[in-house]
Amino acid sequence: MSVIKPIRVALLGVGKIARDQHFPAIAANPAFALTATISRQAAGTTALPHFSDLPTLIAHGPAVDAIILCTPPQVRYALAARAIDEGLHVFLEKPPGATLSEVVALRKQAEGRGVTLFASWHSRYAAGVEPARAWLASRHIAKVSIIWREDVRVWHPGQAWIWEPGGLGVFDPGINALSILTRILPRPVFLKQASLQLPENRAAPIAADLHLSDTAGTPIHMDLDWRQTGPQSWDIIVETDAGTLQLSKGGAVLTLPTGTEEGADMEYSGLYERFASLIRSRQSDVDTSPLSLVADAFLLGHRTTVDAFHD
Repeated sequence: MSVIKPIRVALLGVGKIARDQHFPAIAANPAFALTATISRQAAGTTALPHFSDLPTLIAHGPAVDAIILCTPPQVRYALAARAIDEGLHVFLEKPPGATLSEVVALRKQAEGRGVTLFASWHSRYAAGVEPARAWLASRHIAKVSIIWREDVRVWHPGQAWIWEPGGLGVFDPGINALSILTRILPRPVFLKQASLQLPENRAAPIAADLHLSDTAGTPIHMDLDWRQTGPQSWDIIVETDAGTLQLSKGGAVLTLPTGTEEGADMEYSGLYERFASLIRSRQSDVDTSPLSLVADAFLLGHRTTVDAFHD
């Protein structure tokens, strides 16, 4: 009986998201073996070889099959392109890139090289998302409201890159809501208008108000803010002809007219199950619809300046 060898991965970008989510998810999935870590700023783990950059790993490190990219999006294209050129599969933490055009280029490159490219959207793997999608498929949707408010000092302390062009600002968490929205609604969604609030000392918004629609004309309102203290709000409310659906806690809790269900946090374990499946079938999954909506907000958004923000 043949034994399926684990997929050897190197993780590039050893920050908070890597330590909190990726390390545990990789360790829990027998389809993968974490073989090395790569970071200029942070140390790896004492049990694994650690390298300062990707070329050094490729030249001198242990052999790997795939790269997990957890860097800021502004530097991700060149790293992903080099990995694909080396014949490696690539997992992109969200957002998949700083621009839509570079993600499209990576998708074409991966297809030509015959490797897997996975643009991951972890919030789509929250427990309530797929049941919500199934329930909405046969309903008439009248209205959608999104309230996504959190404290940036809690979730991104001292991360200057997130305020720079390409860092997305409040859309870094907001894109999670958009990834859920574009998964659960049965029709395509587009932006109609947006208002962006930028601190006078930052290049990315700290709050945003969006009006969207699906192709049937359903009104969708999105309220984003990074200044909320106390309890955090990650809610999507969908009014239908059969009653109201609500996803809360970022999609973990689903409330239907028949009751409420809360599932375990399986987002990153779901991502790695998907990545393993894609690699073994030699397919890619590169959905850019959430990033497209963010790009549209920057294209159409009316900008106002607000008080300076300091960590």
